[in-house]
Amino acid sequence: MGLRLFNSMTRRKEKFIPIDKKTVKIYTCGPTVYDFAHLGNFRTFIFEDLLKRWLIHLGYSIKHVMNITDIDDKIIKRSSEEGIDSNVLTEKYINHFMNDFEWLKLQPANQYPKATDYIWKMKEIISTLIEKGNAYIEKDGSVYFKINSFKNYGKLANLRISHKKQPNKTLDDNYGKESLHDFALWKGWKKNDGNVYWDAPWGKGRPGWHIECSAMSDETLGSHFDIHCGGVDNLFPHHENEIAQSTNYSNQKFVNYWLHSEFLLIDGEKMSKSNKNFLTIRELRSENFTPESLRYQLLRGHYRNKISFSKSKKYESDKIINRINEFHKLLKGIGDNTFSSDTLPIEYSEFKLAMNDDLNSPKALAIFFTWMKKCTKMIKEKTIEDNQIISAINFLDVFNKIFDLHKSRKRY
Repeated sequence: MGLRLFNSMTRRKEKFIPIDKKTVKIYTCGPTVYDFAHLGNFRTFIFEDLLKRWLIHLGYSIKHVMNITDIDDKIIKRSSEEGIDSNVLTEKYINHFMNDFEWLKLQPANQYPKATDYIWKMKEIISTLIEKGNAYIEKDGSVYFKINSFKNYGKLANLRISHKKQPNKTLDDNYGKESLHDFALWKGWKKNDGNVYWDAPWGKGRPGWHIECSAMSDETLGSHFDIHCGGVDNLFPHHENEIAQSTNYSNQKFVNYWLHSEFLLIDGEKMSKSNKNFLTIRELRSENFTPESLRYQLLRGHYRNKISFSKSKKYESDKIINRINEFHKLLKGIGDNTFSSDTLPIEYSEFKLAMNDDLNSPKALAIFFTWMKKCTKMIKEKTIEDNQIISAINFLDVFNKIFDLHKSRKRY
């Protein structure tokens, strides 16, 4: 069975067929850099890392773009509160994010475009949408996308929309799933924006959040690409709005596969800054969590299922990581003098089937751990044969390249 992925657009698993047979193009929504990214954010980033690693294992080259949102309402508010320039604020948290990203052994993206570097592209898209009648200008210089002009609006989020009634307008980037609004492509300048603005034909101001991703993905990956990922909270309105504006701008299909990871829970609630129940990587590092332990906790549940995080599970996850390290040491110790081969144990076929089934990481981990226990017993009883040692070493290397739970493995 080839790779099958659950497409949020069709709400079913589909066979993955890339646009280009060799290179897969992926766009992932990156951080909004007004504060530290929290562990719930990194649950999504680690799922995306797993996807990339598995695609590479299957023989694809990857072009991955992760955006950096360095202009939005939260950034302006925080920089004003701290009395510093927004650029100073965002550079600070970009650096923190990149340090956390590397520490968690996430493979780097090919590009990290910053929104402020693509204002010109946003203005180009907005101008086109105005010309086509998909957007309109208000007196304050704000520009709104007219959702009634896009017949498929709501398809991703499975919303039913009556196109007879004009929805309300909103300048807010986030709103409830059942709320339908013409959304802001451009926000006219207001006094509390301070010196954060750009000139545009319809008036000075700044872009809305949704248009930022459409501009950056179009410019870096093209108008039509393979996979767009993000957390389930990005599905509506953010990704729904991206589809509407990008499709109308280019007159092409925007994305083939939409993949969304579920929430990370803590004490039964979604981990988020708004709930004030979030944990940062900095905090967890200070409590001696390892990147491998956190990777395991975030990958032991399927990416489309909510999972709970608890500091009390540290002992359990550390114990599992230690078992992997001890097995690695044991196996490499007896296999150093054997000849090389690309053979793999029969358990690898089950492992591959699990991973090809929409990245079923809990099943793949269970298969690997059962095999590891069996293999350890054979080594200790000295019943393992040379060809089994070779295939075991190969399987362990494959596993480490996908999950990266071995402590001594090179970090990216």
